[in-house]
Amino acid sequence: MRDSGWSLIVPVKPLGRAKSRLAAVAGDALRPSLALAFAEDTVAAALACAAVREVVVVTDDALAADRLALLGARIVPDSPGQGLNAALAHGAEAVRGRVPRAAVAALNADLPALRPAELARVLGDADGHARSFLADAAGVGTTLLAAAPGTALAPAFGGASRARHLASGAVELTPRDVDSVRRDVDTGDDLREALALGVGPRTAVSARPLTAFAASGR
Repeated sequence: MRDSGWSLIVPVKPLGRAKSRLAAVAGDALRPSLALAFAEDTVAAALACAAVREVVVVTDDALAADRLALLGARIVPDSPGQGLNAALAHGAEAVRGRVPRAAVAALNADLPALRPAELARVLGDADGHARSFLADAAGVGTTLLAAAPGTALAPAFGGASRARHLASGAVELTPRDVDSVRRDVDTGDDLREALALGVGPRTAVSARPLTAFAASGR
């Protein structure tokens, strides 16, 4: 029997190195605060999702750890220090070390438009599979990877991860009307699309200096 609800694992890299591709539109001064705002809005929305029992953030960034813990996330240090997939596997181990029958899901930290009801829809579809994933808006990467109790998460994020997750045997989820769960933000164009969907309050504040950019369409 599985434990009730999903344990979400959200990886947050050191803010000074996060979202480097946004520097072209946000500059290096604003970029770290945007990355933190993305993570805060993602975690807040995930915690508000009825299908989620806990959010575990894997990070070594002290500021991110403090701010996300205030929202209710459990913080796990990135002790492997070997990149994104090692951090996610470590987070899954931390969850199942306490709750062996937990259903776990890796969720990107850069989903500032995330809506709890849409996340619940995705996780509801994932309930029917041992291991499954949701592709990003571009259809190239992955924004969520889920594993049922007794199934290893086996994350393969980064770059063309959709193809790698398919090749690994994970089932691709195709729910309708879950744009907010697919809309990760790496580039200026991504940010503009997220703003059009409607971002969370922290991202909205952090992105205020970019109002002209968002309206320009360039």
